[in-house]
Amino acid sequence: MANFFISRPIFAWVIAIVIMLAGALSIMQLPVEQYPRIAPPAVTISASYPGASAQTAEDAVTQVIEQSMTGLDNLMYMSAQSDSSGNISLTLTFETGTNADIAQVQVQNKLQQAIPLLPQEVQQQGVRVAKSNGAFLMVVAFISADGSLSRDDIADYVVANVRDPLSRTPGVGNVTVFGSQYAMRVWLDAAKLNQFNLTPADVTAAVRVQNNQVTAGQLGGAPALPGQQFNAPILAQTRLTSAEEFADILLRVNADGSTVKLGDVARVELGGENYSIMGRFNGQEATGIAIELATGANALDTAAAVRQRIEELKPYFPAGLATEIPYDTTPFVEISITSVVQTLIEAVILVFLVMYLFLQNFRATLIPTLAVPVVLLGTFGVMAAFGFSINTLTMFGMVLAIGLLVDDAIVVVENVERVMTEEGLPPEEATRKSMGQITGALIGIGLVLSAVFVPMA
Repeated sequence: MANFFISRPIFAWVIAIVIMLAGALSIMQLPVEQYPRIAPPAVTISASYPGASAQTAEDAVTQVIEQSMTGLDNLMYMSAQSDSSGNISLTLTFETGTNADIAQVQVQNKLQQAIPLLPQEVQQQGVRVAKSNGAFLMVVAFISADGSLSRDDIADYVVANVRDPLSRTPGVGNVTVFGSQYAMRVWLDAAKLNQFNLTPADVTAAVRVQNNQVTAGQLGGAPALPGQQFNAPILAQTRLTSAEEFADILLRVNADGSTVKLGDVARVELGGENYSIMGRFNGQEATGIAIELATGANALDTAAAVRQRIEELKPYFPAGLATEIPYDTTPFVEISITSVVQTLIEAVILVFLVMYLFLQNFRATLIPTLAVPVVLLGTFGVMAAFGFSINTLTMFGMVLAIGLLVDDAIVVVENVERVMTEEGLPPEEATRKSMGQITGALIGIGLVLSAVFVPMA
């Protein structure tokens, strides 16, 4: 093999250039993160059972879903959590190396079998399936700079106008909003319900019936009569939009003709859909959005894209709404990667100086030095092929590999110089003879190093 490339130097140069180009292209495609992903992939199922206790949510929802999660490929274990607010979270963890997208599809298919068995309230709220990342990339806080907006005002605007654009940003895997949008809150008075002999179920049924969209056909619909020039839909009833309209919902008509309305037994107001999260930033009312990184995405590019997207949305913000980023992991990623790259450059320079100091030959020193960028760029191509990312550990591995690479190169160059000096052979013949002498030793060095480092991987 060595003689083949010694006899064809141009072919060897072409291969080296191709390796360098492939590595350079791979660098732009490789994801950048602080640490490699070693945690097994996980899929999370989230649901909500309004008004239910933790035990009720577990019995009526969690156990039903768990019983349907059978026959999933590479499933290791599952864990579930239920809280007193009726929130349910079920996490399914799969073996390392499992395709997270395939696992999510399988979980979604199994979940469809369990949804008809869940309470109607849970089905109405929706059951969500998402790949679990386990860590937030960054958190964006939305605050009222002048105090004119309440927490519910901010949360409602963020959910309606900011969450979806951010979720569609390239590299974003999942978006979590720390807050909830507006909802019509009905605070029942137990004493008044008892006075009028009503139950919460009666109130729920009345609200469901009277807060509904009912269509009654069309005026002038087809087939139209001669001379008919317009048509219009007829709405017999529309959804209620204000607290006053909800307060006028009729609950019962008594025998004497008197009526009992919702406002007689409850306090009706527009408020937050959920009060389980209370957000503050530096003492100010706030709502946060947590960004999770998509699998294989570049952390630095994703964070920059999120910031750019927020800047594009700022002109449409209501007066007084401002943004802050209280939590961001990308500076640590950037600093750590920059530090390792600096160490890499310093290692190349030191290797060149040390070789020149001991070899005392600039040409002999230049040959191993030129081999360093070829091998490093080729390594990036191999990393892309095997699904690795640019992170602190892989970069430190390259720093270590420089020493091993230069060690072999020095052995070759020094032996060639010795053969040329002692036997007076020309460079090509000396190289052929030198490689015949040390090829076995080079292979042995590679095998010994592999035996040391491969088990650690």
